[in-house]
Amino acid sequence: METLDLETRSSEPLSLADLGEGMPGLTPACGAMMAEAASVCLEEQGHGPVVDLRVRGDFQESFDLRRIPADDRMRRAHEDAHRATENGACGVSILAVRRLTGLSVLRQSRRGTGFDYWLGPEGRRLFQDAARLEVSGIRRGNLRTVRDRLRDKLQQIRRPGATVPALVAVVEFGRAQVWLMKR
Repeated sequence: METLDLETRSSEPLSLADLGEGMPGLTPACGAMMAEAASVCLEEQGHGPVVDLRVRGDFQESFDLRRIPADDRMRRAHEDAHRATENGACGVSILAVRRLTGLSVLRQSRRGTGFDYWLGPEGRRLFQDAARLEVSGIRRGNLRTVRDRLRDKLQQIRRPGATVPALVAVVEFGRAQVWLMKR
C-alpha cells in the first residue's frame, strides 16, 4: 500500500552558494568552504546540479537544493571524506534550519559543549531567542544508520540544567536527506 506524501515543497530553492554570503557567526570564507564540501559530497553520490533535498523528522519539507559545480581543484581540496562530510553537513543543515526556522548562525560553540553552533535571529543578542544546533553527516547510510546517529546526537545534547532549546540535524548525502529534530 502506498502512503501519501504529506510534506510540502518549498517554492524557493536553496542554494549552497548563499553560504558564501556569511552570517553573523559564519564568515563568507567558512560558508563557501562548507558549500564546496557539500557540493563534492552530493556529486560523489551521483546527484546532479539541482538536488531534491528532503527534510524529515520534526519538519516535513522538500527543497530544490542547488549545489556548486565541483571541479578537480574542489575535489582535491575536500579529499578527506570524513572532514568533507562533516563540513558539508554543517552547510546543508545551516541553510535548511535558516529557511525553516528563521534562525542564523550567531557563533560556533566551543569543543566539549555537546553542540556545534549557537543560533538566533539576526540582529539580536546571542542568548535572546537562542537555540543550539548539533550537526552530523553521513556520506551514504540506511535508515537504521541515520536513526542510530540521531539517537546518539539527541543524547549528546541533553545536558543537566540546559534550558536553551536545541536542534539536531543529521544529513545523509546518499539520499539527500536532512533529519531535523527539536529538543
